[in-house]
Amino acid sequence: MSETTTMFEATERAQLLELARCSIARGIGRHAPVSVPGRAWPPRLLEPRATFTTLTLGGQLRGCCGSIEPRRPLIDDVWHNAWTSAYADPRFEPLTAWELHALEITVSVLSPLEPIAAGSDAELIASLRPGVDGLLICCGNACATFLPAVWRELPEPSDFLAQLKLKAGLSSARFSPRMRAFRYRTESFHSNDGRRLAA
Repeated sequence: MSETTTMFEATERAQLLELARCSIARGIGRHAPVSVPGRAWPPRLLEPRATFTTLTLGGQLRGCCGSIEPRRPLIDDVWHNAWTSAYADPRFEPLTAWELHALEITVSVLSPLEPIAAGSDAELIASLRPGVDGLLICCGNACATFLPAVWRELPEPSDFLAQLKLKAGLSSARFSPRMRAFRYRTESFHSNDGRRLAA
């Protein structure tokens, strides 16, 4: 499953994007997301899945939070991560009402984690598929991930890994035998119809 592979029908994609928009619109000014709307959801949207929600304004990142492992139904994960990206990403101030009209939303649904066996940075770099793989690295309590979309900013595998190690607080120049690496893929879908958020 690459970023261009389709797991979901167009109607399911639209429902997930609408969930993200609704969570953000209803969550403004709140300290936690409200409950997911009750309706007859398609069975596939009730399966446990891990997701990320990425928010941008004018092409600039405005929030991005998510889950690496599937711990709750897909609709719940999208609903929670959309609110968290808008109002609880520690890198940004909470979203304000005036920003809603221009907000662009991307929902990324992750595949299961796949361990990567590598005894050096060179082996790990050689195993990566640019533009396809998301990468999670962990060393002790330090963990960090880059979604496949980050390849657009860091197209060289060596830079991709080095920057991810820095994000995790690890040395970019040294390989630790304690470091574990996992790949995953995503299906990502995007909506720039931010005006609907304010409706």
